[in-house]
Amino acid sequence: MAESRLAVRKTYKLYIGGAFPRSESGRSYLVAGPEGHPLANAALASRKDLREAVVAARKAQRGWAAATAYLRGQVLYRVAEMLEGRHAQFVDALVAGEGLTGAEASSAVDGSVDRLVWYAGWSDKFAQVAGSSNPVAGPYFNFSIPEPTGVVGVLAPQASSLLGLVSVVAPVIATGNAAVVVASEAHPVPALELAEVLATSDLPGGVVNVVSGRTAELAPVLAAHRDVDALDLAGAAEGTEAELEAAAADNVKRVLRSRRPGPDWSAEPSPARMLFFTEIKTVWHPVGV
Repeated sequence: MAESRLAVRKTYKLYIGGAFPRSESGRSYLVAGPEGHPLANAALASRKDLREAVVAARKAQRGWAAATAYLRGQVLYRVAEMLEGRHAQFVDALVAGEGLTGAEASSAVDGSVDRLVWYAGWSDKFAQVAGSSNPVAGPYFNFSIPEPTGVVGVLAPQASSLLGLVSVVAPVIATGNAAVVVASEAHPVPALELAEVLATSDLPGGVVNVVSGRTAELAPVLAAHRDVDALDLAGAAEGTEAELEAAAADNVKRVLRSRRPGPDWSAEPSPARMLFFTEIKTVWHPVGV
């Protein structure tokens, strides 16, 4: 009887506002491995689901930005701890979903944990590096201070479904932004498993929202949404960047294009992605007041 038992495949939901709703459309799609073997079912997000994710992100972003940089670093470190605790589960997901060897998958999970720790360490140091005290001719102090852009739409890398995902999401939230993430269409399981990690960490609900579905369907909606302040095109299909940039220009979004071919996500990170999703505010203050 044990040999004839059918496996119960998991049906992953969306992650919006700290909760796990089903798609309002009721749609889902089959996630298969490299050889076509069925692995799981994932919710097929609709435009309404994406709009709900943006609302949740906007609601959460103000409180997250108001938190101290030290606290944001501690929360990111907690996410790294939780991911480390589920190491074997993520290795299995990468082996089954992307066809990696056990060693390659283990290296990707280790790299993801290390990447989270790296950005956690930068959280309370970024302002000192990106900001400055400016010399002025007058009895004033003049400071340049980095502030989060706001709500950032992220098209997750299509191939590197865990390390690439962490590499684009961590710098967004480390600086006080909130993220709406469209998971890799072909390999959404690591992103949806990561959502479960986020839900059981100290990250406030809505700071990161993860939706799965058709990138070609969701990306234009995210680009044109007037309450999204910036856009990361890491997972955009080749040839679609110009169209998405045009949609984003309607409300003056800041857009980060992906290099072609895609970047090596295992390479050493830099603060550049954090800087891209911040705005520099200049403050004047009279001396002696």
